Amino acid sequence: MTIDATMVGRSYAAAESYQVGREKIREFADAIGDRNPAYRGDDAIAPPTFAFMVGSRALEELLNDEELGLRLDRIVHGAQKFSYTRPIKAGDTISATATITTVRKAGPVEVIMYETTLTTVDGEPIATATSTLSHNRADA
Repeated sequence: MTIDATMVGRSYAAAESYQVGREKIREFADAIGDRNPAYRGDDAIAPPTFAFMVGSRALEELLNDEELGLRLDRIVHGAQKFSYTRPIKAGDTISATATITTVRKAGPVEVIMYETTLTTVDGEPIATATSTLSHNRADA
């Protein structure tokens, strides 16, 4: 099945919430080579791109939707933009939901834009990530 405009609005919630730990923030900051002291200690905040790691759990649900028929080996991740209400902090428990916002076709390539919202489990907004995927259905 190919993707079309009828799929706009489909939402995919991460299977479970994510508990943000100080150690996970530090490990992520180390992995990206950022020594900022704000990313360490009891009151640590996460680097801005940490949101992708948390939101990727919802993206996984989108990618596994059999109706969409996406193949990971035919996907290129394009643009991504983050908009924050507040930083992600150690101690947060975050829910993530990805929603398809736009679908367009260019020959065998499907361009899928989706928005991932991150909130606390109590519903407090934290961040929104807007992302683009290109999926090629052409025969290999």
